[in-house]
Amino acid sequence: MALLDWINDATGSVVKGEGVTLRHPRASDYEAWATLRQKSHAYLQPWEPSWPEDDLTRAAFKRRLSIYARELDAGNAWPFFIFADADQGLVGAITLSNVRRGVAESGTLGYWIGQPFAGRGHATAAVRAVVGHAFDDLKLHRVEAACVPTNVASRRVLEKSGFVLEGHARAYLKINGAWADHLLFGAVNDGVGRGG
Repeated sequence: MALLDWINDATGSVVKGEGVTLRHPRASDYEAWATLRQKSHAYLQPWEPSWPEDDLTRAAFKRRLSIYARELDAGNAWPFFIFADADQGLVGAITLSNVRRGVAESGTLGYWIGQPFAGRGHATAAVRAVVGHAFDDLKLHRVEAACVPTNVASRRVLEKSGFVLEGHARAYLKINGAWADHLLFGAVNDGVGRGG
């Protein structure tokens, strides 16, 4: 029952960034999310895994929320939707996932911004805010991210947010139906290399 409470909870965690507010997704976000994803499909598809046929349906969104709730409950992931402070409209999403405790104290960052809002600084603000949350509140030591080498915009977001290029991984993730090389980036909570 706690999972359903979380899905419908109007409070939940909120993280503030420069010009953006991040909060956990809820059932009432479905229409805005589905509309933005549909409008941005051609723009996002080169950088994402292939979308399931039912990806934009309400049933698929509910499954997504259930997965988010379980991962958050277990402390494995922190999913957020990104809202522009100017009008409180949904502009994208960001997730800190694969959180590993113990000797690693690290997590992996992934994000997307809808095409109508690209190039406005929302991704950079959200990445900086989540990295700050990861380091200051969650007490992680390291945050990792990866992007396809040709995704210049995503690489720029990571560099502006204090991530350092650490390597090149061959056939790292299956993107748009094919295994794709990725550039590997990292940010470490040592006071060095944090974007500002």
